[in-house]
Amino acid sequence: MAALRLFVLAVLVAAGPALGAEFRSGVLEPPRPAPDFTLRTPAGTEFRLAHHRGDVVALTFGYTFCPDVCPTTLAELTQVRERLGAAARRLHVVFITADPERDTPERVRAYTRAFDATLVGLLGTAEELARVRKAYGVTAQKRVVPGTSATYLVDHSAFVYVIDPEGRLRLMFPFGTSIDDMTHDIGLLLRR
Repeated sequence: MAALRLFVLAVLVAAGPALGAEFRSGVLEPPRPAPDFTLRTPAGTEFRLAHHRGDVVALTFGYTFCPDVCPTTLAELTQVRERLGAAARRLHVVFITADPERDTPERVRAYTRAFDATLVGLLGTAEELARVRKAYGVTAQKRVVPGTSATYLVDHSAFVYVIDPEGRLRLMFPFGTSIDDMTHDIGLLLRR
């Protein structure tokens, strides 16, 4: 079932530019309500997605020991915020851990702040995080890597899920989407 959901999402993302001519990448047509969730910030405060209606939220899933995709994605989203200037005050970049065993509140706080102090890191129990991943069609699986300091990696899907001001899942950026395209598309949502 998860494989079918990922296939359908991939088809929608690939068809996005044709369906929404003004967007450059990964538009979902028709938009669907973004699954709501409640998780915790490293400070222990509650973050509920529904409380951010009226703003744009860019969700990404990953982990702080990630050697490549996660730091690249967060660095690119930080550049998107910089390019958007004052409009970025209505853009919330949210990093949801896929590694509740190692990603402590202190580690997530330090990791996200290394990119941008406005990034929001979110934590939860393994069960809470699994429910959120399932709602968004995100895969995450631990892979043991003997002989390394990390001991294991977490293989995970690498989309940025963009939720519009109405609370709808509107865009999905696959890993490798250009900063220009992400900035353009998020900028369009911020102007609506």
